[in-house]
Amino acid sequence: MKKDDKKGKKVKENGKKTKNKGFLWFLGVSAVSVSLLVGCQLFFENSLSANQRFYQNTRINGIDVSGMTASEAENVVLTDMLNNKKDIEINLTSKDKSWKLEGKDFEVANKIQPVIAQISMYGKKGNFFQNKIAEKNAKEKGKDFQISFVNVLGNIDEKIDEIISEVEQESRKASLVFQPKEEEVFKVDEGQKAILVDRDKLYKEIDENLKNSKKVSIEIPIIEIGEEFDVEELRQSVVRRSVFTTSYATSKEDRKKNVRLALENFNGMIVEPGQTVSFNETTGQRTEENGYNNAHIIVGGVYVDGVGGGVCQASTTLYNALLLSDIEILSVNHHSLPASYVPLSFDAMVSGSYSDLVFKNNLDTPIYIKTFYDDKEVGVEIYGQRFDDGITIKRRAELVKVLPHNGDKIVSDTKGEYLNKILYKGEYYRVKYPREGYESKGYLQYYKDGELIKEKEIRHDFYQPQDGVVMEGVEEPVESMTIPASDVKIIKPQKVSEQTLENVRNKLEKTNPSQYNP
Repeated sequence: MKKDDKKGKKVKENGKKTKNKGFLWFLGVSAVSVSLLVGCQLFFENSLSANQRFYQNTRINGIDVSGMTASEAENVVLTDMLNNKKDIEINLTSKDKSWKLEGKDFEVANKIQPVIAQISMYGKKGNFFQNKIAEKNAKEKGKDFQISFVNVLGNIDEKIDEIISEVEQESRKASLVFQPKEEEVFKVDEGQKAILVDRDKLYKEIDENLKNSKKVSIEIPIIEIGEEFDVEELRQSVVRRSVFTTSYATSKEDRKKNVRLALENFNGMIVEPGQTVSFNETTGQRTEENGYNNAHIIVGGVYVDGVGGGVCQASTTLYNALLLSDIEILSVNHHSLPASYVPLSFDAMVSGSYSDLVFKNNLDTPIYIKTFYDDKEVGVEIYGQRFDDGITIKRRAELVKVLPHNGDKIVSDTKGEYLNKILYKGEYYRVKYPREGYESKGYLQYYKDGELIKEKEIRHDFYQPQDGVVMEGVEEPVESMTIPASDVKIIKPQKVSEQTLENVRNKLEKTNPSQYNP
């Protein structure tokens, strides 16, 4: 290589090195400049933070805090706010309710420090150049600031929450109100919408209002949430499924009272799906203390006086209404004698010690029980969900067989219970007629649009025949004494023929079997 070429190459290399050094120098100077600017800004901000003095013409809640530090301003403003705390009055309303909170109701608090600190930075935020502009505006114009009295009320959140709890409510679905003693058996309760308080909005309104006044009135902002419903559809969701009445027109008043009293225990009863109800548990013990009177009851096939006589008519009336409503029967028993107010196999005998009527709501919705009476009859209505379209239920009683009685049984009056009636052998007094018995069955029939589609047997009962009872005196008549012929005719054992059975069936179509004598 030539000497000149080497020299040229060296010049180029030196020039390149010179440029690189200049660039590095520029970067160094720039970095220092940026550092100085940042340092100046940090120094400026730290100086402001150390002094925190307010610009001229700065007022907080009407108090001139010009030139004060944040701490000095805080003391002055807080003292003024606490002195005025007694005049604070917050009136809140929601519909027809109202609440008043006064300054004396609140504890003392100091939550103004961060607010004062924020105000003290007015015109001093941003970078250095922006601060100069903002500072100039702040110095020339000043500014008025308001701190809400909320900041000196220590337990305001607790007080407001108490009021909110009185305003807010859970939703309640529209429903039917069962009122069995009224002409309108079901009334629509439109329920209520859920009411929620817009807490954020309420607190914001209180805060904003207490910046400018010590006495404020605010309507509590609420949100209502609820579903619309069809009143008529709700009414049609519950219908009368059945009604059944029995007559007690010929009963004495004591017996009528017992029947009514027992049924009144069920009037207004609502039975939930799957719930089981006992007649005996519902009515309680049939005692005079519970309001029941003496009346005829059946004991061992004989009518005798007893407290609560007639209650079985109440249970029987309820039982038949339940059957016609297709409610499940868990327990039922027949009387020893057929009842006069219903067909065979449709009575329901109750006794506190050994027999009960028990039923269960087997529907998907509640059933409602209404009872009613007048001087001639008592009745029960069952309300609940609709039957399937066109479905109705009827009862059918079937006499399977007549069970013949054994005629009269002659019993000597050894205890002297009938001395006023009979004394000597050959004198007779009838205590009880013999009665035929019955084997019977009960059925429920299901009709759709008037056509029988199903029949099911629900009962198979045996009403046992009853012997007649004739009492005879025990004294031997003296010699030559003639005992007058007795007008009591001794009845022989019954013979049942096909004609007898047919006659009884015919009678059953017209009246109830307890009215029959052999």
